Amino acid sequence: MAEKSTIARPYAQAAFDLAQEHGDLKSWSEMLELCAMIVSDEQVSRLIGNPEVSQDSLVELILNVAGDRLDTVGANFIRVLAANGRLNVLPEIAALYEQHRAEAERYIDAEVISAFPMSDAQQQALVEGLKKRLGREVRLTASTDETLIGGAIVRAGDLVIDGSVTGHLNKLAQTLI
Repeated sequence: MAEKSTIARPYAQAAFDLAQEHGDLKSWSEMLELCAMIVSDEQVSRLIGNPEVSQDSLVELILNVAGDRLDTVGANFIRVLAANGRLNVLPEIAALYEQHRAEAERYIDAEVISAFPMSDAQQQALVEGLKKRLGREVRLTASTDETLIGGAIVRAGDLVIDGSVTGHLNKLAQTLI
């Protein structure tokens, strides 16, 4: 069977095109995220894989749980996914949609994991450096991990910068071996 992201790609593009057409990228993000959470629920995912449960029943379940947070176009999108047996790839569709949205809005989500909490000034300096290097707006989330000993690890899309003491020690160990 094809990889889920391969299956999800055209649906994510279609969702993105619909969202752009309606000028509503943010609400589509919210709708897709909500639906992805619904189908990721353990009980719902078992129903999706159950041949005794009809696609119409699954659609009604998702629409009832989503309530008024899903508009008519979003509900129709869920119906199309169900008709094609693709409800199980909703999490991948949501993730790929977010990539399209980030590209269109020229931003990137970045994560910094540091050995010690970073000050606001340090975080802002990191955001400015990444912004200059990547040529886009940066949304930064910061966390701490004492096992790094010192330094930090930065992830932004495909870019990974490991400036941690642990990372340097691991590189040194590999070099010596």
